[in-house]
Amino acid sequence: MKLKSPIVSVEWLKENLEAENLIVLDGTINKTFDASQKQILNARFFDIKQKFSNTNDPFPSAFPSTEQFQKEARKLGINNNSAIVVYDDKGIYSSARVWWLFKAFGFENIAVLNGGFPAWKEANGPVESMSAYKGENGDFTSSLQPEKMLFFEGMKQVAKAKTHTIIDARSAGRFNCVEPEPREGLRMGTIPNSVNLPYTDLLDNGLLKPKKDLEKAFSNLAKGKETAIVFSCGSGITACVLALGAEVAGYKNKAVYDGSWTEWGSLIPE
Repeated sequence: MKLKSPIVSVEWLKENLEAENLIVLDGTINKTFDASQKQILNARFFDIKQKFSNTNDPFPSAFPSTEQFQKEARKLGINNNSAIVVYDDKGIYSSARVWWLFKAFGFENIAVLNGGFPAWKEANGPVESMSAYKGENGDFTSSLQPEKMLFFEGMKQVAKAKTHTIIDARSAGRFNCVEPEPREGLRMGTIPNSVNLPYTDLLDNGLLKPKKDLEKAFSNLAKGKETAIVFSCGSGITACVLALGAEVAGYKNKAVYDGSWTEWGSLIPE
């Protein structure tokens, strides 16, 4: 099975749930294994925080090494020929981060479930108690795509040289410094030369808006589909929702700033 779009509907997933090479991942962030919780039938838990982040990094949900990502993906039975659908419990939130991580490690046959677990339950999709994957390891091979992730030094260069359109996914209140940052001790502020597009503006009740609406949202900020864009947010999670929307809208040259405002605001004084 080859996925033709970065987004699939709950109807599509219900019809294809038994496909031979399909793997469904639960990418809900801040979730821990708990058999009392429900998951999509045969889903495997993708633990962003503990398994697919560099936990030694001082900033949250930091980009893992190539070796770590490959090792943990194989433990979930993921193969190079797998087709992956990822969801989360908010609609579209951390699932986009999982999607972008796979793309950053060279894997393209992955899509986000539009509307996530709430839409799945509403459509009466089959669920089961959360269970750990106990199958065989996969043969997934990581192939880092360095252009897809920016880190602190690279972001400083981009902000200074204005080589990219920097789009911040935080709320307008946080971007405009009229609402405090939710992370304790983190100052308010913005990355120089950045513009704001709250990730929630791309969603309607947890569903990604239609392509024409996404194109309109991005065209106000990035004039051409070849524009170099880097997405930021609070900690590198919702920036990936913007990357997902931009992918659907047809933008080609995209990167995510991994540390986002948490790193920038912590390392650069006012």
